[in-house]
Amino acid sequence: MSDGPRPEMSPADHAELALLLEVASTPKPGNVDRKRDHEDLHFEQFLTGAVGARPGFEQVEAGDPIGEAFERGVRGMSQQSGGNTQFGCLLLLVPLVRAAATDRLSPDGLRAVVSETTVDDAAAFYRAFEHVDVAVGDPPEDAPNLDVRRGADAVPALRDRGLTLADVMATSADRDGNAAEWTDGFERTFAAAEAVLDDEGPVTDRLARAFLDLLAERPDTLVATQHGEERAREVSRRAAEVRDDPAAADQLAEEFLDNGINPGTTADLTAATAFVALERGVSL
Repeated sequence: MSDGPRPEMSPADHAELALLLEVASTPKPGNVDRKRDHEDLHFEQFLTGAVGARPGFEQVEAGDPIGEAFERGVRGMSQQSGGNTQFGCLLLLVPLVRAAATDRLSPDGLRAVVSETTVDDAAAFYRAFEHVDVAVGDPPEDAPNLDVRRGADAVPALRDRGLTLADVMATSADRDGNAAEWTDGFERTFAAAEAVLDDEGPVTDRLARAFLDLLAERPDTLVATQHGEERAREVSRRAAEVRDDPAAADQLAEEFLDNGINPGTTADLTAATAFVALERGVSL
């Protein structure tokens, strides 16, 4: 029996749900999902991280600064025993929530959202690294004092240079897939979301296929950071081979898990893809 029309979900609702749908989708070779844990990261820790991140989504939806909301989301996400579950996901979802909350959920809208970031946003981004350990590449050779692993200790250098969060993302866009989304209007995210909307079947199955498509399309930058660029290209080639064969994709998931291959940046993009698909009305 229905009591009337269901209330619409807010962008913050959709961001939390996107995190849950991403980790529930399987197979996503190399990632934690509802069928597979890593030795040191488990499915339930991702669920906990998604719930813990919600206050950050609510802040940015309400108009609070992007950097502050991101740091709050990371702090909440970190309140589980696994450590970093969804740092990169939050980096993509927070500006997407701001765009959705201000009726700018499009590539041009995201470019505008990014252009509005400030030095304070960049400082909060750096402080977020103090809540969890994040696998990142080395900073530019000419700016060792801007290493994000320094956390708040790098903030004076940020302020001296007057770097906004958009500037920080631009400095690493050529070697980090999430930063590239920030500088390119989230174009890969929007394209993948359209593919999910055009697909059929359970949304978690659609997202698993989107993950494989994204991984086949471009090498994962986390894999490149941890295992080298050649291995990252090989991982993409293997993903392309199984993208239309669920059984083979399942086998590849076991192989990647055994070999410590974790395409985490592609998982981040999959969460962002889920958010845009939810905002555009994918049926659950």
